[in-house]
Amino acid sequence: MFELTMQPKEKASEKTTTEVKKSRRATVLKRNNRNLYRRAYGETVLMDITKGDNFKDGDCYNYITGGDVDGLSFLRLILRKQNIEHLLFSTWCMASEDIYEIEEWLNEGRIKKVDAYVGEIFPGTYKLEYALLKTIINKYGGEVCVFKNHSKIFAGVGDKFSFGIQSSANINTNPRTENACIQIGADIYNFYNEYFKGVNSFE
Repeated sequence: MFELTMQPKEKASEKTTTEVKKSRRATVLKRNNRNLYRRAYGETVLMDITKGDNFKDGDCYNYITGGDVDGLSFLRLILRKQNIEHLLFSTWCMASEDIYEIEEWLNEGRIKKVDAYVGEIFPGTYKLEYALLKTIINKYGGEVCVFKNHSKIFAGVGDKFSFGIQSSANINTNPRTENACIQIGADIYNFYNEYFKGVNSFE
């Protein structure tokens, strides 16, 4: 049901380099990583193909997925490896069952603090979900920011490593093909955290 392709070994001569370029409208982070490519056609397969991996600084996992794989699936991968001190996530919209799952992780102490960034349609179109999200996030000292947002991002600092996740998937169940990338390292977390902390909320 899945295929593992192109998992090159690191060479002694390879060096990870980081370069950040900024402008008023865009920010880009350039990195040379050890790239791994994975295909998954369901969340169970997604979990199976990474269960033996130790996420290391500089690793970059690229995924193409289908079936019951959504944005939160990739966060579950991280939580299998470590607890998270701070998590930020960005999504256009999300489902109530996913909000309750985040609350469960907060209650268990697996995640200490969450900051949420949602699209401008969220408070009006998903009123119950928005009220629920605000109540839970604020309870644990986090903030919910509403702005013209369509990005799908997770970034966090854990007790073993920092990470960033980019995905085409929102935090809801979606049977469509989606793409995602997990990068391990403090620079990718700092890159996203710095940007989102500077966003002014509509609310």
